[in-house]
Amino acid sequence: MEQTELAKEISRCRICVDAPRGKALPHEPRPVVVLSKTARIAICGQAPGTRVHQSGVPFTDPSGDRLRDWMGVGPDIFYDPQRIAIVPMGMCFPGLDAKGGDLPPRKECAATWRQRIFETMDQIELILAIGGYAQNWHLGELSRGGVNATVGEWQSIVMRPGKPVVFPLPHPSWRNNAWITRNPWFSNALLPDLKKMIQRLLVGKS
Repeated sequence: MEQTELAKEISRCRICVDAPRGKALPHEPRPVVVLSKTARIAICGQAPGTRVHQSGVPFTDPSGDRLRDWMGVGPDIFYDPQRIAIVPMGMCFPGLDAKGGDLPPRKECAATWRQRIFETMDQIELILAIGGYAQNWHLGELSRGGVNATVGEWQSIVMRPGKPVVFPLPHPSWRNNAWITRNPWFSNALLPDLKKMIQRLLVGKS
């Protein structure tokens, strides 16, 4: 399927309401995804939060600010679909749990759309796998130790042969502030490597 038509089909998706796997989505779907025919970088996180559900624009929240800082890019590059694709594991806000946290990504999304999306984006060279759900999908057995272990092995994961390169990251949430403080290698070694890789891929993109 041509990518433009696929994007239109995704925008009309109501599977999690009309044919859910388990409990139906508790609100009207609003898929948030950015496909691209030219981007060499794909950001693959968990699912939109409440602010993104309202805005319809990915990462329009403090987590997005931190992620852009980690990547070393500003909003002009981050939101340029010619440079960066954004494909969360769940494309709609999944709702809140009893404690007020986000529910897991809807299972329908990955099963229905993910392979089809990446078949139209075979030019992608780098995937930022943010959090456990994305790491499990993109890394399989390599992520079996959990997010902390997977991110800690970023060097060996990034050096694996084959394309695209998958770069594991924790979620850029304030909830991870203590983890970042306890693991200075994240800021001192991982982030410089990530920024260098991203800048290299962005070279030549106008």
